[in-house]
Amino acid sequence: MHVFVTGGTGHSGSHIIPELITAGHEVTGLARSDTAAAALSALGAKVRRGDLQDLDGLKAAAADSDGVVHVAHRQDLLPSGGIAAMAAAELPVMLAYGEALAGTGKPLVAAGSIGSPGTGRDLGRPATEDDPALVVGDEHQGTLRARNVVETAIIGLAERGVRSSVVRLATIAHGTTDRAGFLPMLIALAQQRGFAGYPGDGENLWNAVHVRDAASLFRLALEKGPAGRYWHAVEDGGIPFREIAEAIGSRLGVPAVSVPLDELMLPGYFGFLTNVVTQSYPTSNDITRKTLGWAPAQPSLLDDLDNGHYFPAG
Repeated sequence: MHVFVTGGTGHSGSHIIPELITAGHEVTGLARSDTAAAALSALGAKVRRGDLQDLDGLKAAAADSDGVVHVAHRQDLLPSGGIAAMAAAELPVMLAYGEALAGTGKPLVAAGSIGSPGTGRDLGRPATEDDPALVVGDEHQGTLRARNVVETAIIGLAERGVRSSVVRLATIAHGTTDRAGFLPMLIALAQQRGFAGYPGDGENLWNAVHVRDAASLFRLALEKGPAGRYWHAVEDGGIPFREIAEAIGSRLGVPAVSVPLDELMLPGYFGFLTNVVTQSYPTSNDITRKTLGWAPAQPSLLDDLDNGHYFPAG
């Protein structure tokens, strides 16, 4: 299969491309710079120059391929417009893919987020792959709804003859290429503050996946995933946040400390991350495992923290 991949030099994409090539697929990656082009070539992919704003170019690339894996985002929009701005820019991209792939039955696999459904406290149970991308009583409705519009549009392309699906990535996708995810942020905060904090009793649940296991799921969804489905790239379905803080604290040699809920946004604590760290995201991967035969084989989050790469010597 000839696969067009966006975001191929990022945290997930840099593992997805080798996963696809090892499985015998030919990969062309989107590159907007010479540096990105060189990185894609080093991974073994062919290079197509362009960016996410060139919708005609994306349509042509999709039409020339046997399938598309989309994990790129307009990160440049995050500082000024947040996730809502990124989602607004991503929707036309998905619609462009839809125009190029309509009626072909070719696969389109796009990255989504476990945080997009009404999860955790809202459901009262672990989120499943059958849960639609809907917000239920969450204080972050505006942000999550913006992201949900994109995921719903992707799933809707199944009605137009596209074998579309969304891989919902875990809240923490850990591994050696993780430079800007939640875990490095939490580690940096612990280093700055001199303690690893957790909200209240720390019993709110976070989920995690090793990025190499996530890459294998993208491949499986591309190769054999039915149309119009969500998949959960989650290995650890519910780790108490307190245990994550304790593991970070132990590695840094600082205490793990409970932060009262009414003090979380005060200077010296979580600041802008407060709305994230207080949430609970218990998640199931049963349908993904049974339908696609996905079997995570990489280290768990807590084991990966012990491997040392998040805490370089010196």
